[in-house]
Amino acid sequence: MGERKPVTSFEDLDVFRRAYDLSLAIHKASLGFPKLEQFGLAEQVRRASKSICANVVEGFAKQRDSSAEFKRFLVIAIGSCEEMQMWVRYCKDLGYIDEPRFEAWYGEYKQIARMLRGLHKSWK
Repeated sequence: MGERKPVTSFEDLDVFRRAYDLSLAIHKASLGFPKLEQFGLAEQVRRASKSICANVVEGFAKQRDSSAEFKRFLVIAIGSCEEMQMWVRYCKDLGYIDEPRFEAWYGEYKQIARMLRGLHKSWK
């Protein structure tokens, strides 16, 4: 087993990188949603997916003063992951994304939520 690199930045967190990559993919895909959805569902998925990343970053910044505060932000990020699972279901059911994309996004949000829960549990 390799030695783990110390976490000195939010960018060192695998969960942040995964959430960020998925958020970028969702942002790009949502730009192709129908015009009538650009200030509705498309905007909502962009905001909620970015919220996960932003809460990890903001919490990490505050963990220097309070690990409890970091954990609070992780709980908010977990909630946003659960929210995104619901929004991607809407996207699929409305025909804005196909089944394979739905399965990929939904599964990735489930995995990100698991990772956030693990980080929450293990953080000092």
